[in-house]
Amino acid sequence: MEYQTGKIGRVLVARLFDGEDVYGQIEGLAAKEKISAATVLMVGGLKSAKVVVGPKSPTGRIEPMYRSFDDAREIAAVGTIFPDESGPKLHLHAAIGRGDEVLAGCPRGGASVFCVLEATIFEILGVDARRVMDEQLGLKLLRLGGAKG
Repeated sequence: MEYQTGKIGRVLVARLFDGEDVYGQIEGLAAKEKISAATVLMVGGLKSAKVVVGPKSPTGRIEPMYRSFDDAREIAAVGTIFPDESGPKLHLHAAIGRGDEVLAGCPRGGASVFCVLEATIFEILGVDARRVMDEQLGLKLLRLGGAKG
């Protein structure tokens, strides 16, 4: 393990509206507010998304397994924001349910809001963290500059 110690900065509370793109809105807000590191909590609804529900194989280069939905579901999610070379990037994992069916994973691919989605963003100050491509796994992973551990 490696780690750094930071402090909580600003706290942003946002309401996303029906049909809005979750990633576009949150990453856009982070860029606008110049937030490079944060923790994100979300509750509300998703109209549709393509959800990563695990790797196809637990060894070698990661090839994700997906499940999609487009029938409006409840969501409780936690995530982080750290930049890659293009700006702030949201990494989100969620429990997403409708009736007795629940998906747990990383909603991506067209994650759009159903009705309303509430997001609370806790800015983290004083850390040097970025998402960097791991060529072996084929994923952008968190890297800490000057980390302890």
